[in-house]
Amino acid sequence: MPVFSILTATFNHEKYLEECILSVLAQTFPDWEMIILDDGSTDRTGEIARWWEARDKRIRYHRQENMGIGALAETNNTGLSLANGRYISILEGDDCWEPDKLRRQFDAMEHYPDVVVAWGRAVAMVSETQQIQRISPPESLAPGPFWPNRPAGSILNVLYLENIIPAVTITIRKSTLVAAGGFQQPSGFPTADLPTLVHLALMGAFFFDDNVLGKWRVYSGQITKMYPVEMAQSRWGFIREHARALQPSFKKVVKLSVEEIDCHFKNRLMIAYATSGRYRLMRKEFREARKDYLKAIFFKVPGNQLWRLRAIIGYLYSLFHRNVEGLSRKLGKISYQE
Repeated sequence: MPVFSILTATFNHEKYLEECILSVLAQTFPDWEMIILDDGSTDRTGEIARWWEARDKRIRYHRQENMGIGALAETNNTGLSLANGRYISILEGDDCWEPDKLRRQFDAMEHYPDVVVAWGRAVAMVSETQQIQRISPPESLAPGPFWPNRPAGSILNVLYLENIIPAVTITIRKSTLVAAGGFQQPSGFPTADLPTLVHLALMGAFFFDDNVLGKWRVYSGQITKMYPVEMAQSRWGFIREHARALQPSFKKVVKLSVEEIDCHFKNRLMIAYATSGRYRLMRKEFREARKDYLKAIFFKVPGNQLWRLRAIIGYLYSLFHRNVEGLSRKLGKISYQE
């Protein structure tokens, strides 16, 4: 029986899947199985997965009819039902790991039996330019007092406002995940990692590894880039309701009020409109970009003047059917296009 079951949800990742698989094959800890969950890809993703399945018995390929990002928890729960390992690791088909990722997390999970989630830092890389967008959490950010999640629920003081845990680094104790009912994803929520982590935060300690464990790609066609406003709105609603429903014992641990949560997400929503405008410019959706930029410019929330300025510049660029990526490069900022 393998120690780790790696769940790799993938859809049309023919450009990236082989690098993903090679990063697993390069692990210094070899006791794993990789379950590739193909959500009805229409490119060569399935062909690549089957080629590797035929060459390494630890790799298993499972194809399903396309269910989309809104059913990511269901896809991962299919993988969970197929998994034989005692630890569940998440690695989507366009991401990859550092060679010692599993070894480090094996040592942590074995040493601390109360830990239900292990995680670490990760690099976000712009796919089109190969630039490092950021390291998450930033290396300048020292581990906070809530990160170990002792007592249980305390990390929600952070996760409610900002998901500091990169999905590419997550390993979960399988017995706890099964007891929790598997991966979680409320209706309308476009990801499964945050709802699942918020649920697991009430069930045990977390372990943070202060090293870069993986890399995930950022590109304009990602679901998270296509719908930043919808994501901000759904996240706000989910977090708000979760905080309101906390049992009294956890409300003593989680100090954030619903009012503080609302204030935070009003700011995040304004930024989401400005961000959406930028990605729409890249996709040449100029009219829709102007609408998003105007919403950001006139959004009724104090502060965020830098984002308002960005929105004004983006709006002006949209009038001339141009995007702001060239300006970003001139200013020494991250650009999402060559």
